Order: sequence, then structure tokens, then C-alpha cells
Amino acid sequence: MAINIYNTLTRKKEPFQPLEEGKVKMYVCGPTVYNYIHIGNARPAIVFDTVRRYFEYRGYDVHYVLNFTDVDDKLIKAANEMGEGVTDIADRFITAYKEDVGALGVKEAVDHPRVTENMDEIISFIQGLIDKGFAYEAGGDVYFRTRSFDQYGKLSHQSIDELRSGSRIEVGDKKEDPLDFTLWKDAKAGEITWDSPWGSGRPGWHIECSAMAKKYLGETIDIHAGGQDLTFPHHENEIAQSEAHNGESFARYWMHNGYINIDNEKMSKSLGNFILAHDLVKKHDPQVIRFFMLSVQYRHPINFSDELLKGAKSSFDRIKNAYENIQHRKNSTMSLEEDQSEWLDKVAGFKEQFIKEMDDDFNTANAISVLFDLTKAANLYLQEDQTHEKVLTAFEELLEELTGVLGIPLQAQEELLDEEVDALIEERKQARKNRDFARADEIRDELKDRNIILEDTSQGTRWKRG
Repeated sequence: MAINIYNTLTRKKEPFQPLEEGKVKMYVCGPTVYNYIHIGNARPAIVFDTVRRYFEYRGYDVHYVLNFTDVDDKLIKAANEMGEGVTDIADRFITAYKEDVGALGVKEAVDHPRVTENMDEIISFIQGLIDKGFAYEAGGDVYFRTRSFDQYGKLSHQSIDELRSGSRIEVGDKKEDPLDFTLWKDAKAGEITWDSPWGSGRPGWHIECSAMAKKYLGETIDIHAGGQDLTFPHHENEIAQSEAHNGESFARYWMHNGYINIDNEKMSKSLGNFILAHDLVKKHDPQVIRFFMLSVQYRHPINFSDELLKGAKSSFDRIKNAYENIQHRKNSTMSLEEDQSEWLDKVAGFKEQFIKEMDDDFNTANAISVLFDLTKAANLYLQEDQTHEKVLTAFEELLEELTGVLGIPLQAQEELLDEEVDALIEERKQARKNRDFARADEIRDELKDRNIILEDTSQGTRWKRG
């Protein structure tokens, strides 16, 4: 069976046909690294990691590229406010990003290109557009001639005239047309800059992905993905400049995940409901967060609340409990001679259903429903008077296999050694002494997650395994 993908470009599901048999070239727009990512950024990280995992599960070799925007207006502003260099801030938050999404089960990309490390390719790409008449220099800035690309608007399904009606040239604007967008920005005092044929400056936001996708994946790629908010103008502009420059189709499939709301309201700093993934993974089990994110099909909006996260934890615990009960029963079960083919066929059927659901545009919501059905069947089997090791192993291995595909493995964490627990307790003692109560609480929660219960007494802190 083929994997079917909803293609934003055509607005329909299409069977996936790779450019090269057995391989997937996939580019995902990554974060601008001026701060910790919020949970809206965490959703595409989880969603497209799952897409990658599923392709690999189905036998594909996936060249997965996720970029970091490590220079732009927000980074420059943050650098000025903090009195640090742009690169220092970018380095710190790239490290934080990898730690936070790593906690959420996201695998490292094959390539993590940074804008600042690909400046030669970006400048060369812009020059190529100028040479072909698709771009022009004006007072140190370089703009793309939007009307020169006659398919502009094909991703967002807007006509050029509709776009034109909402645009106007501001006083002092150097553009030939209000729809033209920036490829290169003239240097401003106090900003980080690079030399170019048009003078010192830095690239515009849209051009970076076109240049880096070409460098790391080629002129045409299989899948380009990102959040729904990137469809226009970012991805629309990427298509225009890439196809104008390369003379080839840029991406065959465009995937976009839906928005996240907080307690049924749009997330925003002004509403006070802005949630950082960095804080969330400390407060809640990262596996539960990932499970929650996958409980809704990726194209649909998802509503986040503490109550819904609690519900996700209960649901995930049902699966984990069944898995642990199977393992416990295996330790005491007898191998029976009776034919077990009926149960084994039933277990195999759940795998087929899981693949069917994931083949339908990576429908993780329905795939999780299959996991619940598998769990229910396992619990029914465990109620039988006699169980067979072969059937229990089939349940155990399939639960491991399918949760692994979703990035929520059920295998137990490696147990902390006594001396490691003692070291963490000592660190917590020092944190409390230094009035760093946030770190002290972090350590308590970390130990609790690892089944270590702390008791603070007048004689000191005692611990036991839960």
C-alpha cells in the first residue's frame, strides 16, 4: 500500500511517489533561535519527526533537514537587549532547542544548516536571480520581482490581483511593486553584516530556506513541511524564488500542521497564555506531551490545557499498564501446546490496521485508537486462565514496535544507581541552601518521575524507591 499525503499545493491527498526509489528528501522549516521555543513550535517538531519515523519504519532512507535561522531582526534585538553577540545567543538557544525537543523524543536531523554558515550560497542564489531578471538591487537592498513569476500564489491559492489589492508602497519604499519582497537588506548601524556585491548587509528571511534546501537536498525535493502559518508568505515566496532560480519544481509535496490554542484561545504573550516547551517538559512527562500532540491528526488545530494533558496521561498509562502486565505475566506463564494461531492472527491484524491508518496522511489519532484496541485485546487475553508465552511476546513486541514508530517507547528507563540518587539529593540540598527553589523542585520531580520518593526530615532527606 502507498502512503498518502495531503498536499497543500493541490489541496488533496496524493500517493507518495519519491524522486528516488526508497529515499525521501525532506526539508522542515526550523525555529528562529532568539529564545526558548513555545509549544506551537514543538508541535511541528513532533509531527514531522513522526512522519520521518514512519517513513523509516516503512523502509525509506530519509534525508531530514531542519534549519536554524540564526540571524534576523529578533535575534539582533535580543543581542542588543542582552549585551551579547548574535552568534552567542543563537548558540545558546540552538542547544536549548535540541535539549527540549530531544526530551520530547525528536531525533536529530541529518543536517541542521544555519544561515550564518551558508552565506556564500545565499549570496550566490540572490545573484542568480538578479542575473535572470527575477530580482533587482535598489539602494543596497535586493528585491524579488513577484510579478515576474507567473505562478505566484499557487500554494496559498490566491491570485496576484487579490494580493495586490491589499498592498501598497510606503513612503520611502524602494520597491518597484508593493508585492516585491526582500532578498537582501542593506546594513544598518550596529547590526551584524556580511559583504556582498550590493554592499554590506544580511539576507531576508525567505531566501535562506531556498538556498539551503538546494545545497543539502538538491533543486527538487520530495517534501517541504512546516507550520500552517508559514504557508503565506514564507513558503509561497520560497516557491517563487526557488523555481525562478532553478527552473525546476521546488517541492512535490507540501505539508502543514495546524495551530495550537490554549484553553480554546489563541496563544499570545498579551493574553498571558504563552507556554514555553522548556518549562512544559519540566512540569510534565515529555512522553505524555508527545502522546497528547499526536492524539489529534496533524492538519487539525489542537487545544491545549492542563486538564486535557491529564487525560492524555491517563490514556497513555492504560497502554503502559497493559504492557507491564504482559511482561509480568510472561515471567510466570507456562508454554502451552494448544494452537495459538487465532490470537497470533488477531495481534497481526492490529499491525495491519495501524499501518492502514498511518498510510492515510499519517493519521496518528486513528493510529493511537488502534493502540487502545490492541491494549484492550491484551487485557482480555490476560484474563484467560491459561496464557501462552508466544502470544504474550507477540503483544509485547507489537506494543513496543508501534509506540516506537510514534516516538513514545514503552521500555522502562534505566534505573538510577544509589550513588546517582545521593548526588542528586546533595545537589538539591545545595540548591535549597542557595534559595534556588526552582532547581530543588526540578530535582524532586525528576526523582519522582524515576520512582524515587523523597522524605525531608529533621535528620535530613531520606529516599526510597516507589
